[in-house]
Amino acid sequence: MAADAAMRATAHAKVNLALHVVGKRADGYHLLDSLVAFADVGDRLTLTRADTDALHLSGPFGHGLEGHDNIVARALALARRVAEAHGHAIGPISIELEKNLPVASGIGGGSADAAAVLRALLPGMPRAARDALMGAALGLGADVPMCLDGRALVARGIGEALSPLPQFPALPMVLANPGVAVSTPAIFKALRTACNGPLPERPAQGFDSVDSLVSYLARCRNDLATPAMSMEPVIAACLHAMQAAGAARAAMSGSGATCYGLFDDATQAQRAAAAIAAANPGWWVRATTARPTHHRRAA
Repeated sequence: MAADAAMRATAHAKVNLALHVVGKRADGYHLLDSLVAFADVGDRLTLTRADTDALHLSGPFGHGLEGHDNIVARALALARRVAEAHGHAIGPISIELEKNLPVASGIGGGSADAAAVLRALLPGMPRAARDALMGAALGLGADVPMCLDGRALVARGIGEALSPLPQFPALPMVLANPGVAVSTPAIFKALRTACNGPLPERPAQGFDSVDSLVSYLARCRNDLATPAMSMEPVIAACLHAMQAAGAARAAMSGSGATCYGLFDDATQAQRAAAAIAAANPGWWVRATTARPTHHRRAA
């Protein structure tokens, strides 16, 4: 990061297209098998050199997130500690965070913000420090490594074992949050069983079309949906709204309460988002696209 430059980054929404809970470790962490994509919509961050560290929040969901315990501040502190351990100094930085994603909503907003800070700082660090920081990212939260990767992938373990998909289509979707925040620990505590079946076997090359992905997802689950809906029944209404709007696939992301709907094209997604928002004025609703991955064939 140049001394006189501002670094701008988007913290893309993380969407769990499927989430299977397959076990539980002795320390209480649950083991997951999850298919994850990243949407174009997200929070916006700007990092600039400054006289002292500062965090400025704006946007519709920025209120009440100030303080040293903010995960963005913790990400900067982690990067600084790792850099200093490898003989590299990171000076004071001012971070402007435009918070566009709902908080505690199952789409990784805070984790994506932390990952965006790390991603902005990585290029200026020595190779050994970069490698160490990539490994240390898990300490900020189980979703941070996958958000730092930023590609469509399968995440296993507690979220640290990542397998990027060689192919993944641009995926028109609608994200909707019915205006409730849910507690991830409470959802996991309410889970009836921690040992469920893993994701079905998938094509080695990934998915080359929306149809192939939707067909695969028809055999998948979100094991957190049932306990989440028992705590917040409005999540079921959100899923019904997606289905009524014509979604080819509708499911909850992460521990909720955000739900996603997949559509054949961007026009359908935009129309569906408009209809859902009009019928539910208190909801956060966005038409977006999950970011594609294209495999490069060898010459």
